[in-house]
Amino acid sequence: MRLTTSFWVSAYRQILSLNGIPAFVTAHGDDTAGAVLIKLNTLDGTATLYQRSVDLMTGNRKWIELAQGPEPDVDASVTKQRGFDPDLWVIEVEDRRGRHFLDDPALE
Repeated sequence: MRLTTSFWVSAYRQILSLNGIPAFVTAHGDDTAGAVLIKLNTLDGTATLYQRSVDLMTGNRKWIELAQGPEPDVDASVTKQRGFDPDLWVIEVEDRRGRHFLDDPALE
């Protein structure tokens, strides 16, 4: 059984908060089954965009890098993805050290 997207987003934001990392929902997608993009802003003019992907051979889910570079370029990737999927969530994480905690076992 999978968690609803809104529950997962709440849990993710709580993990970040407990580690002193601000995170903002910049696009609220479908509460039940919307996909999620994570924009990691390192506050130096660059960012990285992550998307959850499923390995079709194993069924395992993992986070992959969708875009990286100057923040305006990453924002353009977000806009493009939102054009394909209006139910998409976008969470912006701000951390100078580049921490995102996407590999935290509590989020599985």
